[in-house]
Amino acid sequence: MLDGLRSYDPKNLYSVIKDSWQQGESGWNSSFSLNINASEISNIIITGLGGSAISGDLMKNFLGAELKKPLIVNRTYSLPEFADEHTLVIASSYSGNTEETISALNTALSRRCKIIVLTTGGEAGRIAIENGLHTVPLQKGFQPRYALYNSFFTLLRVFQKLGITSITDSEVLNLISMLKDLGEEWSAESGLAFKTAVELKGFTPVIYSATDFNEAAGRRFKGQLNENSKLHAWSAEYPEMNHNEIVGWETFGAQGVKYKIVNLYDEEMHPRVKRRFEIINNLLNNEKIDIIKIDGKKESLRERLIEMVYLCDWISYFLALLNEKDPGEIDFIHHLKDKMAEG
Repeated sequence: MLDGLRSYDPKNLYSVIKDSWQQGESGWNSSFSLNINASEISNIIITGLGGSAISGDLMKNFLGAELKKPLIVNRTYSLPEFADEHTLVIASSYSGNTEETISALNTALSRRCKIIVLTTGGEAGRIAIENGLHTVPLQKGFQPRYALYNSFFTLLRVFQKLGITSITDSEVLNLISMLKDLGEEWSAESGLAFKTAVELKGFTPVIYSATDFNEAAGRRFKGQLNENSKLHAWSAEYPEMNHNEIVGWETFGAQGVKYKIVNLYDEEMHPRVKRRFEIINNLLNNEKIDIIKIDGKKESLRERLIEMVYLCDWISYFLALLNEKDPGEIDFIHHLKDKMAEG
């Protein structure tokens, strides 16, 4: 079945996802120098959009309690008013031409922020060269969302060089090796990713994760379902959803939408959050709402986080094929960019 479905993948993104470990290897081995004194940094802003921003979200979850300085991911044209010469701004634009990121980068220059630019070139690259900014190259040749593993491991190397994380080469090489092994396993029709995609076909996924724990995986999965699978999906987090969204389920049957819950779960979640998952699952099961549980199987929390993101990437890819859609096509985004360019 899968061999026939791959006709909907003319760009061979199957191989791109399977070889994600190579992106990680390239990012971790990226050659660059940084002349920034981390002791002078009060806070960190990663500014970017779409696939270029998600690595920042993932980094917050990945570093967790090790992160001793405030870090926010900025997704707009400006920067928070507190951004100043003690702020490290990491401008992340894969193409280098994301207008919101370029605007925020120029604001960072005017505020005399410490700046690092992650890009393959474009206008952001030009600004970086003209102003003598630290530039960290990203691996070329991908759509931004398909370059996550290069972006993430490059950013992780940046943080290591700055002394923000003490992660070791052996830990990172273990993660990269894990991606390679999982790519072999999940690229097969018999694998968990394809089977989960089959379960989701015909449904609108509602993804639940946990705040300050693995919500980056939820946001990533939603975006991948949108762009790859050409599918609406919704993402919310525990415990916040217990204070509002929970009530919306009272009328789901009258909405005429076939929903399916996807819980991104981990045994190391806060005990009270785990209890909330349990109560809501029982409530929704009583309403005959199907629930899919996705949880990592690896030993460490960091491994399980990357494992979960990678599994969801595969699911969104296979769901695109099952929906008879090209997982690389983003026509509406191109249309928007063309119209925005007109002024």
